[in-house]
Order: sequence, then structure tokens, then C-alpha cells
Amino acid sequence: MKAATGAEQMPDEPVLRQGRAADPVPAPIMSPSPATSQAVSTVAPPPAKDPTVAAQGAEPPLGDADRGDQAPAQPAKATSPAVPESGQDEPEQEESPAAIEKALAETRQRTLRLMLKQCDRVLLMDFDLLAMSGWPDNYSLAAARRNRDLWLFSALVAALVFLSGLTGFIPAWIAGGGFGAFVIILMLGVPAIRRIYTARPSYLDLVIKRQRLLRDARKHIEHLEGKEGLVWQCARMAEFNTSLRSSRFSELLALSEQRALARNMTRREYIRLYLIYLLEAEKAYDRVQKAFFDGNQQAMDRGWASVAASPGQRA
Repeated sequence: MKAATGAEQMPDEPVLRQGRAADPVPAPIMSPSPATSQAVSTVAPPPAKDPTVAAQGAEPPLGDADRGDQAPAQPAKATSPAVPESGQDEPEQEESPAAIEKALAETRQRTLRLMLKQCDRVLLMDFDLLAMSGWPDNYSLAAARRNRDLWLFSALVAALVFLSGLTGFIPAWIAGGGFGAFVIILMLGVPAIRRIYTARPSYLDLVIKRQRLLRDARKHIEHLEGKEGLVWQCARMAEFNTSLRSSRFSELLALSEQRALARNMTRREYIRLYLIYLLEAEKAYDRVQKAFFDGNQQAMDRGWASVAASPGQRA
């Protein structure tokens, strides 16, 4: 009976409500007997309090309006990752293909314009001076040398005959004839008198003509080379004429780079090699000029005013 009475006197289980703390368990009125203790132990213990529910219960209830005003919790931010600021500027910083093409075209035109400016002195080349078309050939020089030797031998024989007559070794009339022949031969050696009976130049005339042609060609080469070295600067146009890369021009390139080309042109073979190089450089110059103007025309057609430019003032 006592156990039943104790069980009937036990209060109801505490009721947990949203936003309200649990009701405290009242103290027992009298000390329970062993049977009552067993009965109490059979009753299910109250559920453990949830920390989240307890924390919500400690705060006063909020209305719908108050809940909407609160800031969203921190985990909500993790669901929508923020886009980095640098990613927004990347499309703007990336260059478009048209801008890249324009930059390449501008660089190309600048390179061609520099080639034309550095090698424009090739247009001042005088072909006749460098070709030396009036250069006396070796056959004419040999013939003139033979005539000179014959003239010297005749003059020497006439002088010996005259001197022999003075010693009495030969008759006087023979010695007189030898003297007359000696005077005539000497007069034939004078250029003004020699031109009366022959139009062929003498050996001395041919030698002087060679020296004059060589001197004029060297002066013209010095004028073309200037202070920078024309051959060395024209070597950049080898892209438009592969003949400029020939190994036979390597010595010319080295001397031109050292600014010592003009004073080393001491033979006709060197000057003719220089002329061949300038002719190849002139071909390359024409191709560079054509490529430059074609690039200008394309730039104007596409509206690139900064790319289209004049080739510059010639030297």
C-alpha cells in the first residue's frame, strides 16, 4: 500500500516547452522506504536537456519580425563562396587577338622602317665608278709593256753607236747616224709627239689610268660606308635575300664593322666583290620597301593609324 501511495503521490513528468525552462522536481514529502525507492527507480528518468534548446529557452521568445531582422548565421556564408576580386579583372586585363595582331604589325613595321633607314645609302651607289668599266685589261698592259721595252732597247742601241764613234772604233758618219736615231727615238717617247703617229696608249698611261680608277672607286666606297658601315648594316636584310649570307662576303662584313673597309680596297677584285654585295643589297632593299608599303596599306585598311608610317628621311 505504501508503495502504491508513494507512486500516486509522485508528480507528473516535467513538461518542456519551446522557449520555457523545465519545471523543477519538488522535494519528496517524506523519506521513502526501500520499496518506494525501488518504485521510483522504475520510473523513467527525465530526458537530458539539449544545450541548444536550453540556450534558446534562456532567451525570450522572438517574433517572426524579430527573427527576420537578425543577421544570418556564419555557416550560411560558407554555402555561397565569394568570387575573388582578381577574377573579375582577368577578362579586362587579357589582350584580345586584335590587339596582339596590331602590336605585332607595329613591331614589324618598325623593324622594316629601321632597315630602310640604315641601308638607304645603297641607293647612292654609282655603278660605273665601282665597275671600273674603263679598266685596262692585262693584254693591253702586256702589249704596252712590250712596246716600252722595244723603245728602250732602240734608244740604248743608238746611244752605243754614237759613243762608239766618239772613240774612233767606228766611222764618224755611222756615229752621226746613231746620234740622229737616238734623238728621234727619244722624241717618240714624248706623249705629245707619240700621239701623232699612234693612238695606242703607252704603258705609263695605262698604269696611271688604273691607279686613277682605283682611287676614285675607293673614294666612292668611303662615301658610301660613312661612319656606320653600309655593308655591316645591310646585313640585316639577309631575311629578304639569302645571298647576303654568303661566306665570300664575311671579310667585307668584318672590315665594315671595324670601319676599315675603304682603306683595305687595294685591288680591283675586292672592289668588284663590294659591288656584287651592293647589288644584292639593292635587291633586298627593294623587297623590304615593298613589304613595308604593303604593311602600311594593310594597316590603313584596318584603321591602324599608329602602325602606318612613312619610311623616314633618307640620308
